[in-house]
Amino acid sequence: MASPIVVLNGPSLNLLGSREPEVYGTTTLQDIEAMCRERAERHGLEMHFFRQTNHEGFLIDWIQEARGIGASVVVNPGAWSTTSVAIADALKIVEEPVIEVHISNIHSREPFRHGSHVSRVAKGVIAGFGFRSYLYAIDAIADIQAVRRAL
Repeated sequence: MASPIVVLNGPSLNLLGSREPEVYGTTTLQDIEAMCRERAERHGLEMHFFRQTNHEGFLIDWIQEARGIGASVVVNPGAWSTTSVAIADALKIVEEPVIEVHISNIHSREPFRHGSHVSRVAKGVIAGFGFRSYLYAIDAIADIQAVRRAL
């Protein structure tokens, strides 16, 4: 049986669509949520929740909630990817796959964005494909879960 999926978003992602559209595009977070739900459904997966916060502790609480329900995690930690050991530590104990996503290619941006604490604990990282990074992460989780079921 497939584990549920949760999608978690960090600081300022609530402003997608209007925040630096030359970097992040014009797609809103609400648009991304609808596309993620559709993609998960297409794979026969349940998206348990899709959330965004500007408060680090909330994100950690949600990661722990995801662990408690045995969910796979798609996470866009935003700026916290480079600064939060606490978020990386919380993700480290999630037993299902964790996929880190970024809308922009963080490696082609300012050097301080290149290192991610989250990348060290994630199963994989998808960056630079705009809102499609989220969809590719859901595809990856569906694939990982299908392989597990086949074994």
